[in-house]
Amino acid sequence: MTATTAAVEAVWRIESGRLVAALARLTGDLPSAEDLAQDALEIALTQWPRDGIPDHPASWLMATAKHRAADQYRRQQNLTRKLAIIGHQQATDSPKGGDPMAAIDDDLDAPVHDDLLRLMFTACHPVLSTDSQVALTLRTLGGLQTKEIARAFLTSETTMGQRISRAKKTLTDQQVRFELPPPDELPTRLGAVLGVIYLIFNEGYAATAGDDWTRPALCHDAIRLGRVLASLQPDQAEVHGLVALLELQASRIPARTGPDGQPVLLAHQDRRKWDQLHISRGLAALDRAEQLGGGPYTLQAAIAACHARAGSIAVTDWRRIAALYTVLAHIASSPVVDLNRAVAVGMAEGPERGLAILEDLARRKVLSGYPELEAVRGTFLQQLGRPTESRAAFERAAAATGNTRTRTLYLQQAEQAERGDPEEKEKSS
Repeated sequence: MTATTAAVEAVWRIESGRLVAALARLTGDLPSAEDLAQDALEIALTQWPRDGIPDHPASWLMATAKHRAADQYRRQQNLTRKLAIIGHQQATDSPKGGDPMAAIDDDLDAPVHDDLLRLMFTACHPVLSTDSQVALTLRTLGGLQTKEIARAFLTSETTMGQRISRAKKTLTDQQVRFELPPPDELPTRLGAVLGVIYLIFNEGYAATAGDDWTRPALCHDAIRLGRVLASLQPDQAEVHGLVALLELQASRIPARTGPDGQPVLLAHQDRRKWDQLHISRGLAALDRAEQLGGGPYTLQAAIAACHARAGSIAVTDWRRIAALYTVLAHIASSPVVDLNRAVAVGMAEGPERGLAILEDLARRKVLSGYPELEAVRGTFLQQLGRPTESRAAFERAAAATGNTRTRTLYLQQAEQAERGDPEEKEKSS
């Protein structure tokens, strides 16, 4: 890849969302907007290596898209006039009148903030499945190619392409308009947008399958989408709460894998490798979220902040973390929250207390087959001096996971449990 090609791709990834959003408002059709944006990208890939990178690449792409849109508009107008003549009908003028290029200039020069919001809410429309929302969001707002999305989620390019095409067709068939939802639907729809961004980040932070434990590129794409949303919705507490959570979690990524890509758990991470810029951004976003009220994402960010502020696993404020999980369980109950609370209680009050919560959770069978539950059980049993049971739990965890690195880690922990080696494990690693 040449330096110019790399520059084109970098600009595209950053600016494609704004470009597609503006074109979608103009055309009222997402596929047409994407086609126009892709045309601009292809022209850039041809001209920039020959003529050099323009001083303002984003503006160049927007201007090129304008010209393509104007040419398309003129062709449509000419076709309308020719059909009118053939049908012995009087041709009509453009609805806006005047030069179509000027009309398009006016449309595309309008502020893009609302356009981006419309595109976010359209990509996460409830008529689409969660998988389709994720794929379409990454495609339209993340600037990722279909093959990149397919690789990130361990599926074929053909399958992912079909998923994205079906999503677009569903939006067209359901006549979903490129607009913001009405005020009474905004909280629910905003929740869906936040959920999609969070899901993208989680898949990057702890991959559910494949050979890589983390996929940092997905984390970075999710953070970028969160920052864009925060700039567009500055008074929404949970938007800032989500950004805070993602920034704080992402700060650990440089320390989460060893030289060979093997997982490094929280207790053994070199905290000097934690990204301090991510931490400062995350704490600032958390402060803003707490000022505005906050909710589940803000509480999770507050938990992540406890880790970020601690110099080691030993001095972490586990009692505060356990208390925050208790509050979180009241307002956004889930089995995973209960599992994390068990870990925090075990760290704060001892493995017996943590194991009691865990066994109650296991009896409810709500996390049946969830590998992390068995891994946490294995840790508690090891700490209680029950190596045979601990090894069996880690082996069950290894059998249940689809990620190669995680499976290897659990098998290593099973061996260490049998030998009685100290090894701490927690879900928030």
